[in-house]
Amino acid sequence: MISLDGHSLSLNAVIRASRFNENVELSQSAKAAMQKSQENLQAIIAQSKPVYGLNTGFGIFADRTITRAESQQLNRNLILSHAVGTGNPLPQEVVRAAMLIRANSLAKGYSGIKTDMVHVLLEMLNKGVIPVVYDKGSLGSSGDLCMLAQMALVASTSPKEKESESGFAVYQGELMSGRAAMQKAGIERLTLSDKDGLALINGATFSAALLALAVYDSAYLCYLGDLAAALSFEALLARTDPLHPELHQARELAGQIESAASISRFLEDSTFVNAHHQVQDAYSLRCAPQVHGAVRDTLGFVQSTVTREINAATDNPLIVGEGLAISGGNFHGEAVGMNADFLAIALSELSGISERRTFRLMDSHLNNGLPAMLVGNAEKAGLNSGIMMLQYTAASLVLENQTLCSPDSVRSLPTSANQEDFNANAYNAAWHLHQVLENAAKIICIEIYTACRAIDLRRNAMPKLRLGRETAEVYDWVRALIPYQDGDAYWKEEIDLLQDELIYKMNFRETFYNTELTKA
Repeated sequence: MISLDGHSLSLNAVIRASRFNENVELSQSAKAAMQKSQENLQAIIAQSKPVYGLNTGFGIFADRTITRAESQQLNRNLILSHAVGTGNPLPQEVVRAAMLIRANSLAKGYSGIKTDMVHVLLEMLNKGVIPVVYDKGSLGSSGDLCMLAQMALVASTSPKEKESESGFAVYQGELMSGRAAMQKAGIERLTLSDKDGLALINGATFSAALLALAVYDSAYLCYLGDLAAALSFEALLARTDPLHPELHQARELAGQIESAASISRFLEDSTFVNAHHQVQDAYSLRCAPQVHGAVRDTLGFVQSTVTREINAATDNPLIVGEGLAISGGNFHGEAVGMNADFLAIALSELSGISERRTFRLMDSHLNNGLPAMLVGNAEKAGLNSGIMMLQYTAASLVLENQTLCSPDSVRSLPTSANQEDFNANAYNAAWHLHQVLENAAKIICIEIYTACRAIDLRRNAMPKLRLGRETAEVYDWVRALIPYQDGDAYWKEEIDLLQDELIYKMNFRETFYNTELTKA
């Protein structure tokens, strides 16, 4: 059971709730904070002072007064009018992560929202009612307004609601209206009033959800990138001098030190490495700790930021005390957008250097005596093409990543009649990061696949060489999954299987998640 208090939500908990459907509850401290916030909100209402979004319109209509009798209609109109968006439905794990993060933000006790409304979000998570939310339409500045409003359509209702105005949700694997899903799950949808609607949709929550999931998965890719590099070190008979710990201590960069140690650990007891007498290897091998390490350092910075963001009060105005509401801009997603851009750039580099090692493994002028394109029977080269096209695929994905990681956070267009004149573009940054991550995972899998085939061919010529203890375990796992084939074959089927096992199923990375990231 995950207990939300608005202050201590971890990335580990986000994964447990979004991917593994662990139940969530409100802590007693959160309930007390939210109750106090509600009392403070009511004190503000009693003063009859104009407060943005409470008794005024929204955006450019902030100067329009709304009466207390119109509060329910104001909130309902906000959700209905903002629940737009286009594209394809977001993955359910992203929606679940966003619901959890929004509930945690509200649990902090700065929003004035009814405790019952947060209970509805948690019931939806616990009973598996997942709103259908489309993946385009947010600037991530006043928050991910259209996406959160699509979520709120399912969670809330109004006296004269049409079923078509209840949004859509998936419940027990079936797509249906939001109203039907909530009825089947036995969850009562609530009528919004006072500041409920604004609190539900103000914040770059879907952007933060995408970033949180990407941070978690990027840590695994750093591990997998080091593993791929180690296998390529062995296949290419590379020197291990560039992994010497004193070299990296001399630079004092934590990520670089960690990556060098990681690759060295994989290679322990290997006799493949240093089996050739070249003085230096190419940058893609020799500088792997420096490049991989920079990715790790960037990831550490982004992880620190997103951990704060998923525990932040991000709506507007904030209720900070009895009779005091402060209107500001905590909803603005600039920090999320910039960090998503940073991580996308880092992952693009991690996958870019991986592709260069794949290229080197296939070039007979660069791979220390292996056949061109790793054709199994060199006498049939020409008749057989080997795995040439895998490097083409990796190169295509690298080029796509280089376009996708062009920063989104530096781009802005004004909205709301120039009231919102500098937008973060945070959601696009987070979504492009998600795509870069998917591509990077596939590129690294291609390197692992290629290096294992190169090791097979190397063993034919040098049978006495021995793999490192950890690389041997991985190689054996790959070959148990995909036996070596000498001639040309339908490589796509094999690489898809490896990607599915390494990236999309949990059996290979379960130990990594359980040991390396529990502190996250």
